[in-house]
Amino acid sequence: MTYSRLIAGTMTWGSWGKQLSKKEMAALMNFCVSNQITTFDHADIYGAYTTEADFGKAFTSSGIKREDIQLISKCGIQYMSENRKNKVKHYNYGKDYIIWSVEESLKHLETDYLDLLLLHRPSPLMVAEDIAEAITILKKDGKIKDFGVSNFKPSQMEMVGLRMDIDVNQIEFSLTEHSAMHNGTLDYMMTSGIKPMAWSPLGNVFREDNEQTRRIHKQLGELMDKYNATEDQLLLAWILKHPSRIHPVLGTTTKERLKQAVGAYKIDLELEDWFLILVASQGHKVP
Repeated sequence: MTYSRLIAGTMTWGSWGKQLSKKEMAALMNFCVSNQITTFDHADIYGAYTTEADFGKAFTSSGIKREDIQLISKCGIQYMSENRKNKVKHYNYGKDYIIWSVEESLKHLETDYLDLLLLHRPSPLMVAEDIAEAITILKKDGKIKDFGVSNFKPSQMEMVGLRMDIDVNQIEFSLTEHSAMHNGTLDYMMTSGIKPMAWSPLGNVFREDNEQTRRIHKQLGELMDKYNATEDQLLLAWILKHPSRIHPVLGTTTKERLKQAVGAYKIDLELEDWFLILVASQGHKVP
């Protein structure tokens, strides 16, 4: 599998966020690619089922070759919107629905294949055999290359993984939400050869003002000069240090912040500095 170490998340590119025009989306795609961010993360529900189509139109005008980028999409959440007549938000992982959903994503993204399909969230009613049958058909037909899950715990990965290989699990992971480090999720993924991707990699550090975030800002501030780095670069470097080789999914559409994020590649946090940052988040020393 070849995915860029930093991934461009598209959730806020369309109507759920910046409402970028076709020209602006194409320009942002080219900017990402020119800065080593070649993987783009989608879900069918983004923009209430509209962002994939907006991205697809922009992609065809971008001049980017399909083989030079990787496209991820997710399916399974049945979102309530005017574009999908659902009575309640729910999950659907039936064989026919998974296949249909992928075909819809391919049509909207204006591509022949997805590099990676993820099941968006676990469902209490999912049947591993049905999922495996759908994925087998999609791979055989060349419509997806890799298969993975999102927000799955170890027991859920194990259940689905008995019927087929899981290549990726995209989870929430950051300095302020690092439970996957302690509840067995990342351990299971490392022992099973499952690649982790992390959504919301900056966590709540810049969104909330509380005791925890103030401790974090203080500690990061003490390390900025040492590493010649910004706070968000240090937060990403903290994630990149983990031995599971996590791929952060960046939610920003700001070019300056995207370029700044790439600078985190160059930062190799010293062991004790990594733990200083962890302790600042937890508010107590490690056991």
